[in-house]
Amino acid sequence: MLKQEFIKLYHSPAQKAGGCFGINPVVILAQSAIETGWGESTLAKEYNNFFGITAYGRSNAFWKGVKTNLSGDDSSKVSLWYRSYDSPADSFMDFARLIHTAYPVAASLSDHPAAYAKEIAYSKYISEVNGDNRAAYQRMLVSICKSINNQLS
Repeated sequence: MLKQEFIKLYHSPAQKAGGCFGINPVVILAQSAIETGWGESTLAKEYNNFFGITAYGRSNAFWKGVKTNLSGDDSSKVSLWYRSYDSPADSFMDFARLIHTAYPVAASLSDHPAAYAKEIAYSKYISEVNGDNRAAYQRMLVSICKSINNQLS
């Protein structure tokens, strides 16, 4: 999927989620782009999970408790369950709800993408266990926010 196509398709759900939970839709869309490879991940395409949110916690208005395990038949991989959503919109809403409730400082900084990126990159949202590079994630998030803003201007 082209980046412009991704932005066109998912800007509206990001706006709705951002409006409901007081989060800048550009940072929501940018995080989704990172987490899905601009909509190309299996998790996004087959399970409407645009943020790599794992299937822990209680179901809510946006996530009905349905989960999937992407480790497949490879027994050498660690089993990790992810949320499966009815629609992309539900995924965007659940992500915004999560950031608003579990990471309120990040949510409050979302109108300043660089500050938001630093806060979220060094929070528990990003798992070091997965080998994630927090500084690279932070830089990528800021860069993608700029790119999205340019597309929307």
